[in-house]
Amino acid sequence: MENRMAGGCVCGAVRFEVDGDPMFCSNCHCRECQRASGSAFMPLMGFLREAVRISGEVTYFTRMADSGTAETEGFCPICGARLFAHAEAYEGVFLVRAGCLDDPSLYKPQADIYTSSAQAWDHMDPNLPKFPKMPPMKA
Repeated sequence: MENRMAGGCVCGAVRFEVDGDPMFCSNCHCRECQRASGSAFMPLMGFLREAVRISGEVTYFTRMADSGTAETEGFCPICGARLFAHAEAYEGVFLVRAGCLDDPSLYKPQADIYTSSAQAWDHMDPNLPKFPKMPPMKA
């Protein structure tokens, strides 16, 4: 039985659907995710790119990631909500912001990543594995 998740932006102009289970679910503590979320971390879910369908107009912004490669973020041009991203370093992987899911309770974090950038006031779950940067991706 295949899982299907859906989500969208604040105003509803951009929607997405994802088929299948995520490859990973991580709390990213890098400075860019802190800035983007306005908080201590960004809860991210990684999916195969071909499993994601997007409807509505999306504006994209490309920046250099901590890896030194390009990362492209997609957001709604109307309400500004950041919804998803893909990184040159991880071709074929599509990152979904868990808070944008219609049912965010589907997000089950498996690790804290980029903990070398974590804020002292961020009280991470001690039961999750911690990685100072991005851990190796499993094929």
